Amino acid sequence: MATDNATEKVKCLIIGSGPAGYTAAIYAARANLAPVLYTGLQQGGQLTTTTEVENFPGYPEGVTGPVMMEDMQRQAARFGADIRFGIVAGVDLSGPPHRATLDDGNSIEADAVIIATGATARYLGLPSEEQFRGSGVSACATCDGFFYRGKDVAVVGGGDTACEEAIYLAGLCREVYLIVRKNYLRASKVMQQRVFSAPNIKVLFEHDTAELFGSTTGLEGARLVYRRGAPDEETREIRVDGFFLAIGHTPNTSIFKEFLHLDEGGYIITDGASTRTNVPGVFAAGDVMDPTYRQGITSAASGCKAAIDAERYLAGL
Repeated sequence: MATDNATEKVKCLIIGSGPAGYTAAIYAARANLAPVLYTGLQQGGQLTTTTEVENFPGYPEGVTGPVMMEDMQRQAARFGADIRFGIVAGVDLSGPPHRATLDDGNSIEADAVIIATGATARYLGLPSEEQFRGSGVSACATCDGFFYRGKDVAVVGGGDTACEEAIYLAGLCREVYLIVRKNYLRASKVMQQRVFSAPNIKVLFEHDTAELFGSTTGLEGARLVYRRGAPDEETREIRVDGFFLAIGHTPNTSIFKEFLHLDEGGYIITDGASTRTNVPGVFAAGDVMDPTYRQGITSAASGCKAAIDAERYLAGL
């Protein structure tokens, strides 16, 4: 371990501990890269906020998100990955070697760096969102929609993602409310047409979510405000079992933006189908570079690719 105010030198540093980070650690450790992984504040990433995961191969009966992340962590540790709870507070990617500064003041230098810091779903900021997260509130319809088959749900948002999630849920649920703050959809015309043609999607324009309500067993509904601040403002309630946020994600890339090329959404840009960034020896995997799929299985796959890319880089291939 690093001593106080010391600089430790390693071959491969992995920043982040979701499916991408842990999978990268498994592959890097098996390749004798002796990877050191810093978990970040949310050890296990976004999946630790998910209850049941039923679409990840290898778990035919399903598994909770925290248990799956613990399994991945143990597997990485089994092959010798050095997994540490800690936060990378800053980086200097002008090397090689590349340097990361930790929140305890220590530094670590690495010949290869794999960034797997993920993305953070945007929420409305309501206290009740936190109360019902995992028991009715979700930021991923593809992940959790299955649990609401035949039930009524709501989706918040007006862009392509919100429309796509509403359409997906319409194939599973009895009724889907699409809650849109503006009086129009920002989504593409094709997506709008699909939403309006779905018989069980009800679009609620000019509605804001004021609060969610329920009991100890889970979410029961949402309290909405129609035309907030207007003379004809009114409050209504809808009864829903599921409430899905589709107002975007924020990739956790703020400490890297000085060195790495990012797209307009802040996601790390990689070279083609590889995980290589614009900086030699620095690789990106998982949601931090994927604004499209954002699934545990795709994150794990890119973590595998990042470790292989790092191994080949270090071997001079």
